[in-house]
Amino acid sequence: MMPLLLGRIGERMKVIEIRGKEDVCTHLKNLGFVPGADVYITARNAGNMIINIKDSRIAIDEKLAGKIQVEV
Repeated sequence: MMPLLLGRIGERMKVIEIRGKEDVCTHLKNLGFVPGADVYITARNAGNMIINIKDSRIAIDEKLAGKIQVEV
């Protein structure tokens, strides 16, 4: 298990858990980052990451990406 922040572009990963305060966890879950969801990083740019999840592209900053625990 590792933070999404450490993933590589194009690498398929599965969300395992979200760590952080309740409001942060709720926000990320509302975006689709729930346990079992398949994700992959499309791009990185200026401290932000573009993540593909559930047929959507979502931009999150690296701080939030560090709270999402994934498995390759």
